[in-house]
Order: sequence, then C-alpha cells, then structure tokens
Amino acid sequence: MDRLRKNEKRTLLVLKGISGKGSVDQIVEISGLAHSAVMRAALSLSKKKIVIINEQKQTYIELNSEGKSYARTELPERKLIMTLIQLGGKAPLDTIRENADLGEKAFRIGLGWLHQKNWVKEDEEKILRAINIPSKGIDEELISIIDEKDVVIVEDLKYDLHRAVLMLKRRKLLNVEEKVSRELELISTGWELLKKGLETSEEISKLTPELIRTRKWREIDLRRFDLVVPGPITYPGKIHPVKRIIQRIKEIFIEMGFTEIRGPIVETAFWNFDALFQPQDHPARDMQDTFYLKNPTHGKLPKEEILNAVGKTHENGWKTGSSGWGYKWSRREARSLVLRTHTTAATIRYLAKHKKPPRKVFSVDRVYRNEKLDYKHLAEFHQIEGIIMDKNVTLRDLMGTLKEFYMKLGLEKVQFWPSYFPYTEPSVQSTVYVPEHKTWVELCGMGMFRPEVLAPLGIKNPVLAWGGGLERLIMLELGVDDIRLLYKNDLNWIRRTPICQ
Repeated sequence: MDRLRKNEKRTLLVLKGISGKGSVDQIVEISGLAHSAVMRAALSLSKKKIVIINEQKQTYIELNSEGKSYARTELPERKLIMTLIQLGGKAPLDTIRENADLGEKAFRIGLGWLHQKNWVKEDEEKILRAINIPSKGIDEELISIIDEKDVVIVEDLKYDLHRAVLMLKRRKLLNVEEKVSRELELISTGWELLKKGLETSEEISKLTPELIRTRKWREIDLRRFDLVVPGPITYPGKIHPVKRIIQRIKEIFIEMGFTEIRGPIVETAFWNFDALFQPQDHPARDMQDTFYLKNPTHGKLPKEEILNAVGKTHENGWKTGSSGWGYKWSRREARSLVLRTHTTAATIRYLAKHKKPPRKVFSVDRVYRNEKLDYKHLAEFHQIEGIIMDKNVTLRDLMGTLKEFYMKLGLEKVQFWPSYFPYTEPSVQSTVYVPEHKTWVELCGMGMFRPEVLAPLGIKNPVLAWGGGLERLIMLELGVDDIRLLYKNDLNWIRRTPICQ
C-alpha cells in the first residue's frame, strides 16, 4: 500500500474517534482541515480501499418572497373561497372581487386554483357556487412547515407532502437548491491500519534553496503528489452558453463571406409589415400578436417615392403584375410604432439603401411577439436572418448556402420541401436530422423575395432570403427541453454546461 500522507492520517484518526463514520463537514470541524483538503484525502483513501464514500443527494427548499407573503396571510384561493362562503356560498365574480381584498394578479391566480382544486363551480353567467368548505390542503400544510423551519430538506418530509412540493414549485413559490452530502466510513483495511498505529509528522511540499544547501531535505518528509486524484472543483468565468452559440453562428456566416447588419428594435409598421407586402388587415398585425408602443405611437416614414410605390402595390399591384390586396392603404397605419416581430425589418431597410449587387448580409438579433409564455415560447427571442442579392441567383443557390451553414454547425442531414411564406415565392422549409433525438426538426423558412417586395424599392435583381428562430437551434445544441432555462440565469446550469460542446 502507498505511504499515507499527513492529511490522510489526520482524517483516519478523526474517523477513529467518531466510531469510524462521519460526514465530511464533521471531519472538517474536528480536524481543522480545509474542506478541499478533507475531500482530497477522502478520494485518495477511497482509491486505496481504506474508506468508502457514501453520497446522498438532498433537496433544500425555502419560501421565496411570494411564498412568505402567503404564509403571513393565506393562499389567494383560500381567501376567495372564504369570501364566497361569507357571501352565502354563491355570488357573481365581480362581487367576489370587490369583497376579497386581493390585487388583480392575486385574484386571477386564486380563481384559477379555485377551479383546479375543484372547490367551486361556475355557470354561464359567471356566478360562482362553492361546492364544499375545503379542509386545509397539503400545499398549505407544507407552507406552514417551511415558514416555521425556514429551510426544509425534501427527503425528510412525509411522502404525501412530496406532491405538495411539486405543487409549490409549479406555482413558483419556492427557492430550491440541490446539495450532495458525503459521509466517510472506515472499512476493515482501515481499522487494521489504525490498530498498527499512525504517527503524523510535518510534510514539506516545496524544496527551498535552504533545504538543499543544508541537506536537511534528507531528514524531512516530502509530500508525494498524486497527479491522478481530481483537484477541487473551480468555476472560472466563461461566456454564457447562448452568447457563445450566437458568436459561433456569426463566425460561420463571416467565414462564408457575409457581413453582419443591425437594425432598430422599435420599428414602424411600414418596415416591419407594409414593405414586405403584408396587408394592413392581416391577423398577425393585431394586438394579440404584435407589441404596439403607447408613447410615442407613430414614427417617421421613408421618402415619398417609396411610399407611393408600396401603397399602390398594396392597393392594385402597381407595376409588379400582381392584383394587390384590393383595399385603401393607410399611411397612418404604416406610421404605427411596434417592437419588431422579425429581423426582416432590418433586412428590407438595408435593401432600400443598397440596391446594387452583389450583397450578402446576415443578422442575429432579438425580436418580440405577444406569445403566451411556456416551455417552447417566449415573448422575446432571437432570429437568424440572411439575404443574398446577385445576378441570376436561384433557389438552388439558397438551398446550397443553407446546407453549407448547417454542415458547419455539425448537422449533416438536411432536407427541403415546398412551403408558403407571405413575402417569398417560391418558398421552402428546411429541416435537419438530429442524431441525438433521432428525429427531423424544422429550422429556417426560406425563399426568393416576391416582386411586390422588391419592385417598390427599385431592386431589379433576385434576392434570396431565409430566417428562423435561434432558440430551437440552441436547445438542440445544449440538450435543453425548456426554452425558459436559457434566460433564467440558473447558475448551476450555466456552470454545468461545458465550454466545448
């Protein structure tokens, strides 16, 4: 057996004094050694088959600020049901809202949980009727327990409360932290070693000129280094995983001869919709899909020549050979300010100023849509956008460009099939095969800009265009199945994500 080092001997002597078993934290407290020193000694002793390391994962939970506020008062659904009972067990929604003394947000939350817990029934006239007087639920019991103890270990709770943990996590009322506790235990070889006796002596880890000159190095113990034993975990600073992938994508486009462009986040409806031949009564322009600015409400329009051409194209097709949309185009509507819904707004602005070929530009930037937030949708996300303008370019050139881009990302199997997009014709959808998931995934929509888009801007050469959400690509790359994880700044996830994929 290899000679034991000083910290290994001290760790063994502490274990002997506590009946051969103890946690790492307990050994640190008794021995006075640093936590990292005890862990290195434990790993070395385990490798030498002197001790075994028992690991146990534990989940610590505590109430966040919202959870603590409910602990001081009560859950909003409890307040609503008690208000309803005081009103005779049956009342209109507006009456309950007036008497419950809850803010609008808390009222909506409580109402949703009233239905989910099946405490009430609602008729067509929005009158609620209490089904029964509910007893204290397991979620309320758990809130009381956590409020009393501040921090609770999930594994120590009664089994029926584990479901309450999931409920409170779903309601985002908890702060959750997972920790691994480690316990060292002496085995037979360790006990035999201790019976023979251990002596601790000072070890030297560094030879000095004085030790060499006086030859005292012959009389001292030089610490032996095990280059195989892992060192302490460190968390060096690094670029956020999302930012790193964005940088990689930009580098690929630049390698392929493209130039990056940027555009304003706040955009007029003219550049965001009208210049792309999207009619002003299109459903996507409704408040349900687009964020409109409240102050200021309107912005500046481009020069008259472009305005007239775009307006006539919408109304009757102008010189494009199209019949247009057949309605009276409104300049006031075109002046409306929105948070851009796609980076194509920046692309079309660029084309209006750079009409001569060749042009190869791309954009990776943020866009905004009025989406309901869930595991695959955000109201703010990134989009990859690019165009190629040149003489005689075709759809085959576009498919070849995208295929080359995907291959540089490590996605070798690519397929295209016909599709429809409002401002390109012909249009194509691209999909890539992801070996890890054994499935095909849709990524970018692509096509050639229609004459109704190009002619009003005075562009006479074909333009190849593509665009798509970046987050789906990032989720595939990082193995993430909930888009919200990318932006919640979960420090544990960021630390676990390797720098090199």
